[in-house]
Amino acid sequence: MAEMGSKGVTAGKIASNVQKKLTRAQEKVLQKLGKADETKDEQFEQCVQNFNKQLTEGTRLQKDLRTYLASVKAMHEASKKLNECLQEVYEPDWPGREEANKIAENNDLLWVDYHQKLVDQALLTMDTYLGQFPDIKSRIAKRGRKLVDFDSARHHYESLQTAKKKDEAKIAKAEEELIKAQKVFEEMNVDLQEELPSLWNSRVGFYVNTFQSIAGLEENFHKEMSKLNQNLNDVLVSLEKQHGSNTFTIKAQPRKKTKLFSRLRRKKNSDNAPAKGNKSPSPPDGSPAATPEIRVNHEPEPAGAAAPGAALPKSPSQPAEASEVACGTHPAAGAQEPGETAASEAASSSLPAVVVETFSATVNGTVEGGSGAGRLDLPPGFMFKVQAQHDYTATDTDELQLKAGDVVLVIPFQNPEEQDEGWLMGVKESDWILHKELEKCRGVFPENFTARVQ
Repeated sequence: MAEMGSKGVTAGKIASNVQKKLTRAQEKVLQKLGKADETKDEQFEQCVQNFNKQLTEGTRLQKDLRTYLASVKAMHEASKKLNECLQEVYEPDWPGREEANKIAENNDLLWVDYHQKLVDQALLTMDTYLGQFPDIKSRIAKRGRKLVDFDSARHHYESLQTAKKKDEAKIAKAEEELIKAQKVFEEMNVDLQEELPSLWNSRVGFYVNTFQSIAGLEENFHKEMSKLNQNLNDVLVSLEKQHGSNTFTIKAQPRKKTKLFSRLRRKKNSDNAPAKGNKSPSPPDGSPAATPEIRVNHEPEPAGAAAPGAALPKSPSQPAEASEVACGTHPAAGAQEPGETAASEAASSSLPAVVVETFSATVNGTVEGGSGAGRLDLPPGFMFKVQAQHDYTATDTDELQLKAGDVVLVIPFQNPEEQDEGWLMGVKESDWILHKELEKCRGVFPENFTARVQ
């Protein structure tokens, strides 16, 4: 029975709602045709217009704010990719790499923080602001329906009163329905009349707070981003200054410090100790097969003590003969016998004999015999020429300072054990031409900074 009663109530309610809709439809038709008057409230209509405008503006602002946030996120991703690219191309041995990586990390954190604060302080506030509009919009629509019900009840009551044959019972019931409809309408109308103007006026404060928040967040973001960009610029300027030619030079191969210190100590000892080998023993029994002693100092021979045969033409195809001529052991050295040669040299000069260091080097496509003792335009022991391809800044006292384009005359190390892998001994051609002082001008330099030209 209860279930049947419930179904009856539900059916009755549905029928009542259908009847109300029919009544409202008829009333609207009559009002549009001018056969029934319509209650007007111009002040409320203005409030509704303001409400619709405010809703439209707020919806647009919310949409544009979401677009702005999407753009911030896209810029974050683009900035992140750009920084990742910089980190990849920034080589490990370039100065400022760690600072550049730290700047990239801070850049990423700054974008994340900026986006999150925009969501918290702008978008969520925007969503809350717009959240009240659907309910008010629904109440405005309901007020419109109740106004139609009120007008319909009023017209029905008036028609019964003006009828020729009055039915007091119907008139009383119509009056009761009119009072009820008026009460419902006026309650809703009064509430909206208070809320709509207040909502309309609140837009000013909301817009101010929203745009102030966005502007403040953006200002702080750009300040911090400006600092990061300035720091990155300083790192890059420092990198540029260290590579003023805008070309990144090749890094020299590290030298072994043990050999470096050993070289410096030996050089100091050799400068303080008397020169060895200034006197060379004569070949035993004047034998032409005697092995010439290697000279220990690379000073050029005096002009008067030039080795016999130094002025003789050298044959590219006979380096051994050129060496023998320089040593005075080849028949081409003169008509004197080897023993006589040594005796005549000792008798013709009071200077101590200078022992010649024998090397073979190819210069200008020909084989040069000897250490340059016969050619005063080249340092003793000259082997070949190289040209600097990059600038090199000396990091120690026994290193050469090079500029791109410098020509260096390569000579052997006094002690081969002191030679580090990837390093050569030499003297800049310009220094040799001006000073001819090997001990003061020579030094070591990285081979991979140069290219051989002879």
